[in-house]
Amino acid sequence: MPNWMALRTILFDLDGTLADTAPDLAYALNRLRREEGLEALPLEPIRQRISDGTPALIQLAFGVDDVAGPRFRQLRQRFLGIYEAHLARETRLFPGMERVLDEIEERSLFWGVVTNKLEGLTSPLIKALGLSERAVCIVSGDTTANRKPHPEPLLHAARLSGSAPSQCLYVGDSQSDITAGREAGMMTLIALYGYIDPAQDTSRWGAHGSVSEPIEILSWLNVGEDTLPFRKKSQPHT
Repeated sequence: MPNWMALRTILFDLDGTLADTAPDLAYALNRLRREEGLEALPLEPIRQRISDGTPALIQLAFGVDDVAGPRFRQLRQRFLGIYEAHLARETRLFPGMERVLDEIEERSLFWGVVTNKLEGLTSPLIKALGLSERAVCIVSGDTTANRKPHPEPLLHAARLSGSAPSQCLYVGDSQSDITAGREAGMMTLIALYGYIDPAQDTSRWGAHGSVSEPIEILSWLNVGEDTLPFRKKSQPHT
């Protein structure tokens, strides 16, 4: 059973959990489609594939499945180049997330980000959102040797935050997020407001709970109300 009383660090997936990056990813993908002489795709099907990564977006937009082939590499490089130039065009924190982060900090708890997004995209986006100095850790897809669903990135984040895995909660919007969190020995919540295909049965992911909007995360921090005492702020261990 998870020990919510021991919670010390809340870790967030980035795309579809902490921030709504879909508009800018869709912009980059559709701009590339127009360069290729294709019409733009609507936002919703793009939104539902974001958590599956760049290969899924390239497959959706261009029908290219061979990730080792030259066509995929060409499209991927151009897509990421366009996206990098427009990282924070429309990307914002999900409604209510700023309050969640404020509350976490007011409780003298820590929060951080663990994403499969490349560091070269993650760091400038976190900076554009004004969060670089607030996060106790930012772990990107190329920070560790393995990416989610492997637990290594989450275990690395726990070390950076000075917390045991059992003292961490991971919030994410994909099955790989929940798998990584559970295998790391963390508590897990599904962000149902994120980029989830309606056909997916999230009840089978094995999470400890779920939230339909960011503000509901606070109810999980308030288990028993007195179970998460306000702590004197301290520096995380490195």
